[in-house]
Amino acid sequence: MEVIRSEQELVRREKLEKIKEYCNPYPEKYEVTNSIKEAREIDDGTQDIKIAGRIVFMRKMGKLSFLRIRDIQASIQVSMQLDLVGEEAYKFMKTSLDVGDFIGVKGEIVTTQTGEKTLRTHEFKFLGKALKPLPEKFHGLSDQELKYRNRYVDLIMNEDARERFLLRSKLIWEIRSFLNNHGYVEIETPILNNKASGAMAKPFKTHHNALDIDLYLRIAPETYLKRAIVGGFTKVFEFARCFRNEGMDTTHLQDFTMLEGYGAYLNYEDNMKFLQEMIQTVVANLFGKLELTIDGVTVDISGDWESISMRDLILKYTPIDIYEYDTKEKLLEKIKQEKIEIDSETPLENLGYGNLVDQLYKKVARPHVVKPCFLTKHPISLSPLARANDNNPNLTDRFQLIINGAEIINAYSELVDPIEQEKRLEEQARLKSNGDEEAMMMDRDYIGAMEYGMPPISGWGIGIDRLVQILTDAENIKDCVLFPLMKPEE
Repeated sequence: MEVIRSEQELVRREKLEKIKEYCNPYPEKYEVTNSIKEAREIDDGTQDIKIAGRIVFMRKMGKLSFLRIRDIQASIQVSMQLDLVGEEAYKFMKTSLDVGDFIGVKGEIVTTQTGEKTLRTHEFKFLGKALKPLPEKFHGLSDQELKYRNRYVDLIMNEDARERFLLRSKLIWEIRSFLNNHGYVEIETPILNNKASGAMAKPFKTHHNALDIDLYLRIAPETYLKRAIVGGFTKVFEFARCFRNEGMDTTHLQDFTMLEGYGAYLNYEDNMKFLQEMIQTVVANLFGKLELTIDGVTVDISGDWESISMRDLILKYTPIDIYEYDTKEKLLEKIKQEKIEIDSETPLENLGYGNLVDQLYKKVARPHVVKPCFLTKHPISLSPLARANDNNPNLTDRFQLIINGAEIINAYSELVDPIEQEKRLEEQARLKSNGDEEAMMMDRDYIGAMEYGMPPISGWGIGIDRLVQILTDAENIKDCVLFPLMKPEE
């Protein structure tokens, strides 16, 4: 297929041929002394500073020209003066350099009369030609889909995008530091699994050619992190890429980053306190305050967060008491009586009781929760890996953290009784065979690991993409993933 190039692209390719006569347009390296961000903090008069970056602005004039170069963290003005760089180099700059090109510059740090920190160039080196022009300066990328497809251009043109992804990296660093300081050890678990276990979700399937077996992309690292506890680890965590072959919307993606952690000798109430402290500490370190702006509203996340049972939260917005309507048949009939329309990939008739309660809660209650709230006392059938409550075996020792209608954390006291776990997974397998695609598979290997003995454990999972979405008040979760999966344009 013939590639159609714009007039600007053709001109840039012609310039590239001329650049080759002057220098290597794609040199091996450039030795910098400082990053652009560091250069902005250097005292005026400092000589022989070498920095590099992409040209994002040029004002070419007679004997003095100004450029601005940028990297992901910062930008700085660069001055080019004929009598400092030499006639040949100055002519090359004026005839060959374009916005988008990379250069390295060496010179003196000064501050102009307008207060602009500037590198006064004594010499420069061409480092790379941009064959495509950048979008128009004042508009950048305005099409949302183009931003996702061409994130590299979005990062060049949009300050919000740069700040969001730098914040994401700092967030992960802050969480790692907090966990390390509290005795947690980071480990890795497999992405390719024989069983799709660790959560209730529809998996992606793949094939291993060398072994000639079907495998699943992990839906959660949970059961392998628990295997590590069996092996003697006390506190473990993993930033795990997970995959769930389900619907997508502004708060859900099929491939996403999940942080999961497990601590021996703890219960879910310990982790409610621990994770509240972790998030408050991280937010304070990131923003210097415990306030978030969500949909234009300031949300204070300081102090102790509210805790409410799933039953009471549903009752707050509907006349349905899930303790009264305690079977799938009774609950489904009541939902129909109340004329509650629930969108579910799996027909409601095929869902087990726990998943039906979950669908009801997500429809009628969760969207109303804005301030941080711990949701507790989930039905046992919704939590096949969680420990049953000692006082009510139909409920689990579990909590979810909800902020702005999105689940940020899912956590519970773990089920460590292998006999009970086997019974629950057998029930999940029965539900799966009856059409509930989100029900769990039987995992005999995991049961075998449990039979070697497990201490009391409490674990938790945090959706990192969704947490970034909350912290940056992003409208779509794709805004928080550097390179989200997109349907091919062809």
